[in-house]
Amino acid sequence: MYLFFTALLLFILFFSCFHCFRKKKIIKKICCMCMEEKCETLDALIAPFGYTYIACQDLFSSRIDAWQREFGYTALFDKASSHFNMVFDCLPVYFTYRDRTWLIEFWKGQYGINAGCEIGIYYADRILETPEMDHTLFQCVEDKDMLHLSLCLADKDQCIAQIDARHWWLTAFIPGRFYKPSQLCLHASITLLSPKMADAFVHGLLRSGCNVDQVCRRGCVVSFTFAGCTHTCSIFGRIRIRIALFFNRLFCRLFCRVTRPFKLSIDRVLCLYYYMPYAFRRLFKKAGRSV
Repeated sequence: MYLFFTALLLFILFFSCFHCFRKKKIIKKICCMCMEEKCETLDALIAPFGYTYIACQDLFSSRIDAWQREFGYTALFDKASSHFNMVFDCLPVYFTYRDRTWLIEFWKGQYGINAGCEIGIYYADRILETPEMDHTLFQCVEDKDMLHLSLCLADKDQCIAQIDARHWWLTAFIPGRFYKPSQLCLHASITLLSPKMADAFVHGLLRSGCNVDQVCRRGCVVSFTFAGCTHTCSIFGRIRIRIALFFNRLFCRLFCRVTRPFKLSIDRVLCLYYYMPYAFRRLFKKAGRSV
């Protein structure tokens, strides 16, 4: 019996020393890389997941050629999200323009260990009746119909992420940061294709529950703030959300512990890749509600 426990202790000691030595080598390797090398390495690693690293903001965003573009969007994605530890508020805005039903949707919340937000632009191939909207598979807009999008994600008065681009699915994700969706505010601005489209979008915003005083329109540019939750769920749904948030907070702390002493997202994610490749893959599979 004593021999068994001695062997077990020696194994644990060897295992701990091995991982300590291995992590020190990884830290040294990352510290020896210049920022350009880090960015090139990371972009090559995350491109297959549909994401890119934005160095000036130290955040991750979706690529225009992301593979998710082929699959479009359906409301089923949002309804199933909490089963995959993605907890967010969403605001779908439906409107009619050019003989099609368009959908511009906004998300903010916690995607696994990633805090983040999204703006997605989609349309159907015809005008839909209201009951059809929740069950239709919308296609992502073509390049000619992409819009200039701008988003700022904030916790109270503190900006967490800010990014703008002409896109079909603009996103911002920060790994290792935890927020309840209700703590986050999304300030969004969209440049529509024409004044007529801007009118239709504003009417859709108001139908979705936004107050008139929350919306500002200047020509083709519409800006508004998405702060609250626009939907309710059952008691079982609320329990599932609380459980998902509990594990998200736990995994955020583990992520920060495993990747210390690094502070920048790029260093943390590279450390995770070299140290725990499986966890690295899970990290980017949890970024974005269409993954």
